[in-house]
Amino acid sequence: MNKLRVAIVDDEEIVCRRLGQALTKEGFAIESFIIGRSFLERMIQEPFDIVLLDLRLPDIDGLDILRRVKALCAETEVIIITGSKSVESAVEAIRSGAFHYVVKPVNLAEIRLMVQSVREKIAMRLENRRLREALKGGSGLSAIVGNSPAIQELFALIHKVAPVDCNVLVQGGSGTGKALVARAIHRLSPKKDHPFVAFNCGGFTGELINSELFGYERGAFTGATATKVGLLESAAGGTVFLDEIGEMPLTMQVKLLHVIQEREILRVGGTKPIELDIRIIAATNKDLKHEVEVDAFREDLYFRLNVVTINLPMLTQRREDIPLLVRFFIEKYSLAFHKQVDGIQPQALEILCNYSFPGNVRELENIVERAVALTDGNEIGPQDLPGDLQNLEFDTLEGDGLLTLEAMERSYIAKVLASTNYNKGITAQILDIPRTTLWRKIKAYGLDDR
Repeated sequence: MNKLRVAIVDDEEIVCRRLGQALTKEGFAIESFIIGRSFLERMIQEPFDIVLLDLRLPDIDGLDILRRVKALCAETEVIIITGSKSVESAVEAIRSGAFHYVVKPVNLAEIRLMVQSVREKIAMRLENRRLREALKGGSGLSAIVGNSPAIQELFALIHKVAPVDCNVLVQGGSGTGKALVARAIHRLSPKKDHPFVAFNCGGFTGELINSELFGYERGAFTGATATKVGLLESAAGGTVFLDEIGEMPLTMQVKLLHVIQEREILRVGGTKPIELDIRIIAATNKDLKHEVEVDAFREDLYFRLNVVTINLPMLTQRREDIPLLVRFFIEKYSLAFHKQVDGIQPQALEILCNYSFPGNVRELENIVERAVALTDGNEIGPQDLPGDLQNLEFDTLEGDGLLTLEAMERSYIAKVLASTNYNKGITAQILDIPRTTLWRKIKAYGLDDR
């Protein structure tokens, strides 16, 4: 997320200066105003993300400014600054759409925490918007959900390789999202306006793969009553995604190698080569280098496909993405099943965050889909998860003794913080406690190391 723009609107210059210095250190872009009209003129030019607004200004009433701000940009978050005798007005401001209020004299630590909370709210709103875009079949990387370092590295590599017209080999376990990566590369490439054709090489005979990929001429064999255009030819100008390439028979590997080298195909029964302009993205859950060593895969084809290799992380290598994925799948299947499921209970999320997921993201999606379908409430609980997950046990022992209640609370808060990548807004929602309570506990337990 880009640096957020913060406006400080207060007729006391010393307040503007103190708040501006404190929030600049927190990474915000600050502009200060001592006159309400000047602020509104600037707000019209370029809306702010956050506004710290004094209710008592010399020219315009603060509540009037708040209403104008919300009319100009409903997503701008406003924190009211008020004197102790104007708390009733501050409460009225909350009803008018303000995020919260602080009472003068301003406490810098309180302001920092409150603005950080607003920043987390804005980040969550942007993330939800991205998730909704992905649900609608958005382009590029929007369908790949995650904020973990492993996923950020993946995004960076996709951005590098997408514009380059070279073959790509995507390696990863079943359910890690190989097809999503292939589609993202295509959508970010110069070939995005041309076809994306996918074919699964597993479970088919060489003869069937031959006719599907290369097509055939009329009369090429019994039953060939009309010419059929193969998938490779139908992808002209675009991208061909060959999933489970490690399952392709050796006889077909020879033909595919010829296509890559010569950029042409010959239909079954045909005599005239057809030129091709396609990009090939291959995917496998096998170690193709090992397959080459045991003569199960052609070495020359391996090198042709392996111009750039993208290795996808297992879900257990990006556990901090599990809460985001869960929220994404809950929204997806709530819409699909016409149900109002709004979230997941902390105990259920704890179970999912500690599960090994041999089926990776696909298994997590199946679990959440089942839970949304079965739940009778508006939240997924442990009882909605598969029985084998409900019976998982987690360590609550430290050495030979039981943990104290305080130690258990500290351990659980630390675990949820880690699972949300230290997003305190989401953490507070999962724990079902106010943000201010979470802040106090984080400070008391010494957990704020991010």
